[in-house]
Amino acid sequence: MFLSFAPPRRLFPVRFLLLHRHNLALLLLSLTLLAPPAAPHQSSSFSGHVALTEWRSAHASFYAVFDPRDTVGGACGYGDLGKSGYGMATAGLSEAMFEKGAACGGCYEVRCVEELRYCLPGTSMVLTVTNFCAPNYGLPADAGGICNPPNHHILMPIQAFEKIAIWKAGVMPIQYRRVKCVREGGVRFTIDGKGFFYNVLISNVAGAGDIVAVKIKGSATGWLPMGRTWGQNWHISADLQGQALSFEVFSSDGVTLTSYNVAPKNWAFGKTYVGKQFPF
Repeated sequence: MFLSFAPPRRLFPVRFLLLHRHNLALLLLSLTLLAPPAAPHQSSSFSGHVALTEWRSAHASFYAVFDPRDTVGGACGYGDLGKSGYGMATAGLSEAMFEKGAACGGCYEVRCVEELRYCLPGTSMVLTVTNFCAPNYGLPADAGGICNPPNHHILMPIQAFEKIAIWKAGVMPIQYRRVKCVREGGVRFTIDGKGFFYNVLISNVAGAGDIVAVKIKGSATGWLPMGRTWGQNWHISADLQGQALSFEVFSSDGVTLTSYNVAPKNWAFGKTYVGKQFPF
């Protein structure tokens, strides 16, 4: 059986100018500043793909929310970011950082640097990766294509951007580093699909935040590996109806979390079930 899924909403970088402090009108301007590639570095304290503990250089820009749908969806598949607990403390990463969705769920601390006119001194913001900053191959990376490889660029909602800088900064130099994610409650497993096809969205993950592998187990089966659909959506084709479901989740820092009987035997598609939580 083949099922079709709506493609994830992707964010495209734009720069906005507020015409007046009390005026909600926004004017789209062209982006002219570029993010130079950062030197590679990986800390031994994590084994994950972008597991960092030291500050690295990048650029950041922001987007404004015109429509409530702009807070729903995204390339990581988390759906409504408000309901899923991520809110506006989120980020879309450029292709050089996104790693085809493997970065989804990871947390980064960002701070403004160099732009003394616009930076808010002593401030930083922790963001969760929920989206992809799509490249624009119609423009070169050094002349408008700010999310093109090899640029390291972070796109964030204006609500997050203004925690570290004044909006007039537009595209600005920043520093970022990988940090552990702090969450309330357990890991959430949202089960969708039809028949013997299952798609499980894994969210609210603490610790490393990003998941590299998942196994599922019915009360009448052994452990079965799941495949990544996109972002943190994982799929499998199996007959698990009428069985309590357990999950084994592997994070990028090498930690394994096993939650037994997360979903009862009368589980249903479209429902979210809560398991244990990673240490943080």
